[in-house]
Amino acid sequence: MKTTAVRLYGKGDLRLEEFELPALKDDELLARVITDSVCMSTYKAQSLGADHARVPDDVATDPTIVGHEMCGEIIEVGKNLTGKFIKGEKFVIQPALPDAALYTIGYSYHYCGGDATYVIIPKKYIDCGCVLPYTRDDFFSGSLAEPMSCIIGGFHVNYHNNFTDHTHVMGIVEGGACAILAGVGPMGLGAIDYALHCDRKPGLLVVTDIDDDRLARAQKIFTAEEAEKEGVKLVFINTAEDKKAEEEMLALTSGKGFDDVFVYAPVRPVVEMGVRILAKDGCLNFFAGPTDKQFSAMFNFYDVHYKFIHVAGNSGGNTADMLECLDMASKGRLNPAVMVTHVGGLDSAAETTINLPHIKGGKKLVYPQISMPMTAIEDFAALGKTDPFFAELARLTDKTNGLWNGEAEKYLLAHAKPIRRE
Repeated sequence: MKTTAVRLYGKGDLRLEEFELPALKDDELLARVITDSVCMSTYKAQSLGADHARVPDDVATDPTIVGHEMCGEIIEVGKNLTGKFIKGEKFVIQPALPDAALYTIGYSYHYCGGDATYVIIPKKYIDCGCVLPYTRDDFFSGSLAEPMSCIIGGFHVNYHNNFTDHTHVMGIVEGGACAILAGVGPMGLGAIDYALHCDRKPGLLVVTDIDDDRLARAQKIFTAEEAEKEGVKLVFINTAEDKKAEEEMLALTSGKGFDDVFVYAPVRPVVEMGVRILAKDGCLNFFAGPTDKQFSAMFNFYDVHYKFIHVAGNSGGNTADMLECLDMASKGRLNPAVMVTHVGGLDSAAETTINLPHIKGGKKLVYPQISMPMTAIEDFAALGKTDPFFAELARLTDKTNGLWNGEAEKYLLAHAKPIRRE
């Protein structure tokens, strides 16, 4: 059958094309993709082309499908998988293979990626247990389970020392002081949500950024009053405007510093601030991946020796992290919609990916089955003055405080222009 997909040919070369999928093999699944959220990692892949570790050297002549934060439904099951998968069931994919292989969905495969109408899910992902059932009524939360799994992985990767026997205690310090620096972008918002609702909540959570508008939106979504109900003191600080921000942050810990610091932007001054505010045995998680292979920052090795400070990092979550996200979301303990600020169709995916760092807001959500410009949710009302389609989307998102939701998704899928006719 035919599929329409965004394919990578080289640096900055993404093309929306229709082509024929090969016949389904007995150990594969044919699937319809309903949602795919755009990841900064995909921007990096298109920026580097074949120079990216996950992109094949021959991509110029044998292009790959981009996008790895996908959710959809299975429409055909290979005969060897009968009984393991059911036609019509929803799925999500954990792109990070357990063997840490670099040949991954969204970078390396010719017939599987999130920015496509139909895909063939390869045997390796099925064998590794990376194709997971999805039971929620919407699809977009399934796409966001992948970035949320990366966030959750970061909270599990952090560690602290048990000085009685020199073992490492994994995870953030429960009831401790935690800081999320450059923390009101889409991934930072997900981290705030998880920190407030996980089973190892900090007692203090300080979130910084340099953008007043983004900080205001974050404070609207996560109020100090709601955080207090979870037993967390939540504080937002603009480090660009507040010249004593670092001093005030440390004062909130009575001068002890932070047990866990997450750095959500690959910016040297942000990293170095994170190092300076660490408490004894503090762990700095460098979450944001740089594109510069020579990126570095100063780390205080006096404090490494005498205060036992240390650094951790993770470039993705695993299947257990994704399952935790899906479980928390199904119980209403996580709301992935906080990350989304834009929605659009498959024909907007290439341009959005190429220009991602220059588009303000949070997660950009692609619906591969429809045609629609990438549109900010906050613009629905203005567009709705002349277009009843956007007027209805504005009404539906207003019901959830301006956040994307399942009802809006159903309306979008039912009334938007299809990307192509069946």
